Amino acid sequence: MKALFLISFSIFAITLHAQTFVAEGPWRGVFHQPNGTEIPFNFEIKGNNAATAKLFLINGPEHFPASAITQKGDSLYVAFDQFDNELALKIADKELSGVLRKKDHSGRTLPVSAKWGETFRFADEGKKPDANITGKYDVTFESPKGGESTKKVGLLRQEGNKLYVTFLSISGDSRYLEGIVQGDQFYLSSFIGSGPGYYTGSFSNGKLTGTAGGTTFTAIKNPDAALPDPYKLTYLKEGYQSFDFSLPDADGNKVSLKDDKFKNKVVILTIGGTWCPNCMDEASFVAPWYKKNKNRGVEIVGVQFERKSDPAYVKNAMENFKRRFDIGYTEVFGGLADKKAVAESFPGLNTFLSFPTILFIDKNGKVDKIYTGFTGPATGEYYTQFIKEFNEEVDKLLKEKV
Repeated sequence: MKALFLISFSIFAITLHAQTFVAEGPWRGVFHQPNGTEIPFNFEIKGNNAATAKLFLINGPEHFPASAITQKGDSLYVAFDQFDNELALKIADKELSGVLRKKDHSGRTLPVSAKWGETFRFADEGKKPDANITGKYDVTFESPKGGESTKKVGLLRQEGNKLYVTFLSISGDSRYLEGIVQGDQFYLSSFIGSGPGYYTGSFSNGKLTGTAGGTTFTAIKNPDAALPDPYKLTYLKEGYQSFDFSLPDADGNKVSLKDDKFKNKVVILTIGGTWCPNCMDEASFVAPWYKKNKNRGVEIVGVQFERKSDPAYVKNAMENFKRRFDIGYTEVFGGLADKKAVAESFPGLNTFLSFPTILFIDKNGKVDKIYTGFTGPATGEYYTQFIKEFNEEVDKLLKEKV
């Protein structure tokens, strides 16, 4: 019996050693594109066992948490529930190798590798930047199919040879891009669990030219660069004043703005989707805001348009989103994530341009303002201004009588 015990204990010890958890601390990953391009990203693992460890993707000042991190033998799986993606990686000492893929293993995969202890993003080749390109820019992204170009505003901040950028558009912002300036060249990347972002280009005399995902862009420095007023892009058609619907929540129960819960209250209605990065930024703001302000006579309804309409899929996606952002307000399922479908579901809107879109509805059920897109925390002063306007609008509506 003693011999049997020693053998069993030895096998357990060997198995435990073989499954030693991946090294804690900083990592540098690289996505290997089919054309040979390498897109770097940074992440950090906190915790030394699979049961409690967490993985954070690093983009500039942001540490974006993965949904879950698990280990099976010498394999590590990092889930990003909001994108239906996962990293499937083989552990080899202080190196990882594998793929980014859909959680159901459908579609294409993207090879990836990572090394522990490396904290740089793009390798510094020792080239001193030709100039400091910090500033605001008018940016034009050309359509890869020869269609209409897209106008954006670029916000660039350079510190030494480090570069931090976000691009604003009428649909939102590109969130945190991080990179490097070497000579007259710049490189930027980002990754939060969906496909990686990669921008590269050159600059001269206040003008930038570059590419992003096969799309070319030019940027001209302009301190007055601006986009159209987000409050004037989406509005109700003539003859419409109120806004209503009857849509199911995650459990299939129908919700309408005519329900008693919303009677004589100010309602903030957001049209988005759990897969949408800007919608995540929006939820990060409105979820804690609602907890602080719900007793003032205000309600929030999130209408989620998803990639699939299967009830089980929708329920899982919405519950994951609710849990991640600690959402206490009402959420309903609007349909498939298609702008035309949104316009058909809400015929009172003149158009639908962006996930998310925010409607401010007064106590009488009339739409007072509509805000297209979302300027998240990566936009700095634009985000601060949005929060100020958001609170001013709600304060105004709360003062009005029924």
